[in-house]
Amino acid sequence: MRRTPTAVVAATLVGLLGVPGAAHATGSGRSPDITLLSSPLPHVVTGGQALLRVTPPRGVPSKSLKVTVERRDVTAAFVAQPDGSRIGLVGGLRLGASTVRVAAPRGGTDALTLVNHPADGPVFSGPQQQPFACETTAFGLDPATGPGCEAPTRVSYVYRNTAGAFVPLTDPAARPADLSSATVEGRAVPYVVRVERGVIDRAVYEIAALHDGTDPSPTRAHGAWNRRLVYTFGGGCNVGYHQGAGTGGVLNPLFLGRGYAVASSSLNVLDNNCSTVISAEVAMMVKEHFVETYGPAAHTIGWGGSGGAIQQYGIADNYPGILDGIIPQISYPDATTNSPTVGDCRLLNRWFAAHPGAFTPAQMNAVSGFRSFGTCVNWDLAFASRGNATEACPPALPVEWRYHPVTNPGGIPCTAAEQMVNQLGRDPRTGFARSYVDSTGVQYGLAALNAGTITPAQFVQLNESVGGYDPAGNQVAARNVADPFALVRVYRSGLAVAGTGGLATTPVIDYRAYTDAVNDIHTRSWSFTMRQRLIDAHGDAGTQVLLTSALTTGSADPNAYVLSAMDRWLTALGPGHRTRGRVVRARPAELGDGCWTPEGAFVAEPAVYQGPGTCNTLYPAFGDTRIAAGAPIRDNALKCHLKPFDPGDYRVTFTPAEQTRLRTTFPHGVCDWTRPGVGQVRPAGVWQHY
Repeated sequence: MRRTPTAVVAATLVGLLGVPGAAHATGSGRSPDITLLSSPLPHVVTGGQALLRVTPPRGVPSKSLKVTVERRDVTAAFVAQPDGSRIGLVGGLRLGASTVRVAAPRGGTDALTLVNHPADGPVFSGPQQQPFACETTAFGLDPATGPGCEAPTRVSYVYRNTAGAFVPLTDPAARPADLSSATVEGRAVPYVVRVERGVIDRAVYEIAALHDGTDPSPTRAHGAWNRRLVYTFGGGCNVGYHQGAGTGGVLNPLFLGRGYAVASSSLNVLDNNCSTVISAEVAMMVKEHFVETYGPAAHTIGWGGSGGAIQQYGIADNYPGILDGIIPQISYPDATTNSPTVGDCRLLNRWFAAHPGAFTPAQMNAVSGFRSFGTCVNWDLAFASRGNATEACPPALPVEWRYHPVTNPGGIPCTAAEQMVNQLGRDPRTGFARSYVDSTGVQYGLAALNAGTITPAQFVQLNESVGGYDPAGNQVAARNVADPFALVRVYRSGLAVAGTGGLATTPVIDYRAYTDAVNDIHTRSWSFTMRQRLIDAHGDAGTQVLLTSALTTGSADPNAYVLSAMDRWLTALGPGHRTRGRVVRARPAELGDGCWTPEGAFVAEPAVYQGPGTCNTLYPAFGDTRIAAGAPIRDNALKCHLKPFDPGDYRVTFTPAEQTRLRTTFPHGVCDWTRPGVGQVRPAGVWQHY
């Protein structure tokens, strides 16, 4: 596994990346300065061009600066700005390194070396999946050509009518009778939207922004843009190997109606691409293209729920500088540490179905850890198949590509772990991605046993026969044993989000509508899981706000609130070097933990897992299968360390026969949740390359 030397210096880099486009060579008052605006770091430039700002020394007019790229004069590309600097889009960059130099008349110079990568990637995500199914026509683009699924870029226009619908607009200069207005920084502007679609890094991207009647430019002000970008992410989790037929969505009136630009791509939908590393790379490249088209954004806000939240947390922690603040909704911390619960739920669901009447519904709830066992059923139905090599192949994958144990053993295994092969490695014995799935020593229903909700006999019967999975994801009698290499790599790569990287200085508003009561999989405890990891990493969670509402919010509009609150937070933070203390101090005084009642009234109170208070009364948080088996709320031990089975550790008494059966079930011991997980190391740093 290859990593760039700079990728492991987390503390320094996190501070540097507090400014959008903060890759720069710092000049002094006596020398000019070059700042890279379109990419977060100079070694991840793509597509052969870069947007740069050059600033003259004090007292020197900017028009006297000379800019070159490897001795090629590019001064004419730079346009004067109101602040005395000049911004220019420099093209023609060769693959690999190029040095940009700026010189002032009296000898002062500055230089910045850029490393350019192909527009179809990869940059840092590692070898790309092959074969790969293109789906450009799903977006109205021409059929794709070439291995990068290339297709000509298409620009179209829509307007929002007075009935609240987006309607195609052939002539962007036209003003239909039912055209509505958007409000940009207090000004009413025609609600006409420019929509651009194209292909970057094998993903179809979409960019939407209000149209001011002129073509966008990176070097002049845009009359209908508030200089802010929202980047949207979609949910799910699957095998990949295809482009995808949808994005996180860009035609959103919440954003466009306030003057925000919106961007996303098909590989920022986790159901198309369950790799947060690839998602980070694509988001970086799409944002780079946006900045090179519209100019630098004051800040970029991440937005999306479920798998969209997973991407935001993973990108913010592992690739800081792409997103300046994040608004994860109905969140999970990552796609690795919630997978034990997914697999457990299928095992428990099948066990209870095979043993009707062995447990009451209340006992099944307690064993699952959720408010209702129906949540476990829905985990099984929705996502357990993603751990099986044949059950969840996307329709875009031709049948002849797919793994079959007899007819096509060399085909694509349709497991979500395939998206993590560049981080986990491939098991040479099985051909599948190395597995971090483990259930050795896990005592299902331990909390229910100690609470007296289930009997010792039920506990013994369940644990001795619950089973596990073979490498292809088929249920077998034996429990799972994780690959030790996979465990270390999950943690070292940051796939199990620890909060130790960019999240140290990233504003987070984690908002969820409460769904525990309707058997939904997006349960409230996951917000507390991420909070605990931040506390573990930093001693506090001052950069994270937790908000909850009912599914119907009465008079409140939580989405508008969190967007406005994040904008105020980032505006107060402003550009410059970020420290954790500075981020916490910039948080608006009125912004803190709390919840909305079903009627829409806001209750401000600290969010504490299963603590007292109005919000926990309205929206109680439960757990999951591993928490119900004794794991703490941080929920990040993929494989537990073991301790000997000791009957004295339980609040119940086992018969001698039951003790014998438990020793047979747990021959090497039971989980010791007081210790970190096996292989649980700190992430190697931010901006890791594969």
